[in-house]
Amino acid sequence: MRIANVYNNKILAGQLIEEDDQSYTFLYDTDYYNDGNRNPVSLTLPKTTKEHHSKDLFPFFFNLLSEGVNKQVQVQKYRLDENDDFGLLVRTAQYDTIGSITVKEITNHDVK
Repeated sequence: MRIANVYNNKILAGQLIEEDDQSYTFLYDTDYYNDGNRNPVSLTLPKTTKEHHSKDLFPFFFNLLSEGVNKQVQVQKYRLDENDDFGLLVRTAQYDTIGSITVKEITNHDVK
């Protein structure tokens, strides 16, 4: 299992979890959910206290990934399997994305 924090404009919005069977779960952070001024991270991931589940990486997050030559450069740079969408997402969507969403993997050192 791998876990990443998802931020909207640098505010923790929720967690994206890649389960051991390569399925995915997204859950909004309680404080983010309770703040009526905070928008959902995507129209396809509405704010709810329930977990969102998907057999594949949610399309919203998948669309943050590069394609073609850019993807190949990133795969080589980070030494990833080209099919490791979660790994690519957490390495390339940490700081500079087109929208307001960033994604940062939680490592064992980050867990409190």
